Amino acid sequence: MNTALLHTRCPELERTLPFLRLGDGPTPVRELTGTTRNDLWCKDESGYGWGGWGGNKVRKLEWLLPEVRRRGARTVLTVGATGTNWGLAAALYARELGIDTVLALIDQPEDEHVREQLRRLRASGATIHFTRTKLLTIAAAPWLFLRHAHGLRLPYYLPAGGSAPIGVLGYVEAGLELGEQVAAGELPEPRHIVTAVGSGGTVAGLALGCALAGLRSQVLGVVVNDTLPLAASDLNRLADQAATVLRERGAARDIPPLRLASTRAYLGNGYGHPTPEAAAAGDVAAAAGLRLEPVYTAKAFAAALTADLDGPVLFLNTYGPRQ
Repeated sequence: MNTALLHTRCPELERTLPFLRLGDGPTPVRELTGTTRNDLWCKDESGYGWGGWGGNKVRKLEWLLPEVRRRGARTVLTVGATGTNWGLAAALYARELGIDTVLALIDQPEDEHVREQLRRLRASGATIHFTRTKLLTIAAAPWLFLRHAHGLRLPYYLPAGGSAPIGVLGYVEAGLELGEQVAAGELPEPRHIVTAVGSGGTVAGLALGCALAGLRSQVLGVVVNDTLPLAASDLNRLADQAATVLRERGAARDIPPLRLASTRAYLGNGYGHPTPEAAAAGDVAAAAGLRLEPVYTAKAFAAALTADLDGPVLFLNTYGPRQ
């Protein structure tokens, strides 16, 4: 699949919203056996992406990086925590397009996973600034933009997690893809779809894509980040912004109401802090052949296993392989 599903639905969209394929789809779906649920399925995004990198960030970059090029920017500036998957994905894929990446990183609890991520970040070619806290990052923003300007051209800013309205389209694509897999009989229509919420774009796009695909699934976002507003109202607002992008370009008209909810019940003490529920869920996942990490996907999988949800339940695995 080399063409965006959104472009297939609305060919004229390509003129104003370019797309660059960075991974092979559709990503596989399969039933997970041997868990505490007998109606649990997985759509596994871990293999989406090229060059030894995968996961949900790549789908957002398929829309964001062409927009960066269209605007003629030579540098992107983005933010994340010290173990950021998003920042690493942005740096790796931007580098392939000749675009420089500047990362402003805030602190998170340090463990072996975070230390390994920092090693990868330093090897990615990105320029890293350790801004420590959210408030210090905001205060440093004017200096960062000026410090990394090319002449009069400032860096193009990418929000944390790529969760800008255009980046959200990456998971509109995934929702449409899931609709095709349900129609083909590869899995039953899920009653609930469970995935992690770090910045909101994946869940917002997935809910919008499912609605456009005619699925009645409710998307449950498992909040893993306590530094951003990620209530259901915030996620719906982000989905509405992405829907506006499509409406203004004639790619969507009557969109059914979105089925979207969020929970903070699996957050624990905050972003990056381990929980026993996530640790147990990671062990169950490993036995089922899924590789998760403790910050996002293990907490979301804990919800898929233990939340009171009508099935079938689909777990969207957003964690990708590492170089």
